[in-house]
Amino acid sequence: MKTNKTLLSAAVAFGLLSTSGVANAAGFQLAEYSATGLGRAYAGEAAMADNASAQWRNPAMLTYLEGTQVSVGAIYVNPNVDVDGQMHLGGDRTLPASSHDFAHDAVVPNFYLSHQYNEKVAVGFALGTNYGMETDLGKDFAATNFGNQASVFSMEANLNAAYKLNEAVSIGGGIRYIIADGSIGAVMPPQMGLVKPTLPGQTLKYMEGDDTAWGWQVGTTWQINDNNRIGFAYKSAVDLTLEGHANGLAFNPVNPNAKKAGSMDLTLPATAELASFHQLNDQLAVHASINWTDWSSFKELVADFPDSSDLIKSENWEDNYRFAIGATYQVDSKLALRSGVAYDMSAVDDKYRTTTIPETDRLWLSIGAGYEWSKNLTLDAGFTYIFAKDASISEPRDASDNEAALLGGAFTGEVTGNVWLIGVQANYKF
Repeated sequence: MKTNKTLLSAAVAFGLLSTSGVANAAGFQLAEYSATGLGRAYAGEAAMADNASAQWRNPAMLTYLEGTQVSVGAIYVNPNVDVDGQMHLGGDRTLPASSHDFAHDAVVPNFYLSHQYNEKVAVGFALGTNYGMETDLGKDFAATNFGNQASVFSMEANLNAAYKLNEAVSIGGGIRYIIADGSIGAVMPPQMGLVKPTLPGQTLKYMEGDDTAWGWQVGTTWQINDNNRIGFAYKSAVDLTLEGHANGLAFNPVNPNAKKAGSMDLTLPATAELASFHQLNDQLAVHASINWTDWSSFKELVADFPDSSDLIKSENWEDNYRFAIGATYQVDSKLALRSGVAYDMSAVDDKYRTTTIPETDRLWLSIGAGYEWSKNLTLDAGFTYIFAKDASISEPRDASDNEAALLGGAFTGEVTGNVWLIGVQANYKF
């Protein structure tokens, strides 16, 4: 891997940006773009304009930001994910198979800059990430024949612009540049020592690669009246070809350490958000979002080599929806309190869930605050606890796993987990 993989990863099947096996958003998607939004569970983001970070979710919101603004922050992600089950070796023979806390912690940084060119035009620049994860179940996990590690890392730079058509409607758009890398791996499980003492831990298959690509985003907002606003935003799919190498017994039984040049196609899915903001009185506002992600575009993981193509895993993911509602309470001229709740649906059903990406439904509970330190400087903090729904896992799932099952048995078990998120952010107006 050429790029730093400290941020969370997300897929046995391919690799892109940030969180963990139980990703904070569906699949290997990251929601953590700002500490401001974190405090309200990212409810209403496409209709909110607190600071320069607003452009990440809807570039049209740039027209609501005065002067020149800078936002800098980071979110610490602490996933706690466990899997417990059994390997079935044939007949009545079983073997315990457990791995605890196998999703890595991460720090997700961000940077945003906005500039109001005139009363109608605004521009912005953003650095952040939309996808990532990293899981490592270890070599002692008895189901490593189905996969023992996966990582995905991505970084993204945006150039955005917005135009105010009239007093009610603004539009915006941007160009996205994405850098991504990923890896997946499987090793011989411990029970293969019964066949040959040197087999456990040997690489069965390992693949890694990286790529860069372009995407785009558009958004609009409708200011219904002084107290009510609706926003809509859409991010394009991004097609990547992760070029790198593969090695392992599955690719070269004679010399498993020999690297074989190859690649994997990966599509970062399109997303959309419909959001609303409602100022109920001088102190209280409520906001809500519905988010959609085109995860059904992720059907299978295929390794392409100069002389062949191999189906590594079928995935068969489904489109995902996220529902969030939040509130902001202005205590006084300096202090704002935020809260929110969100429900994030899983992008995979029980049949196709894997140990390396134990994707499941998630419930977010969030609180946060913003404090005006001075006329120009505001500080934000957010805290979220995510409940991950307990979910079953059964491998092999289909024919793409049958070869792995022959090298260690079948796995049945359950994944459990939770995630803590803590974010801080500084916002400055020039």
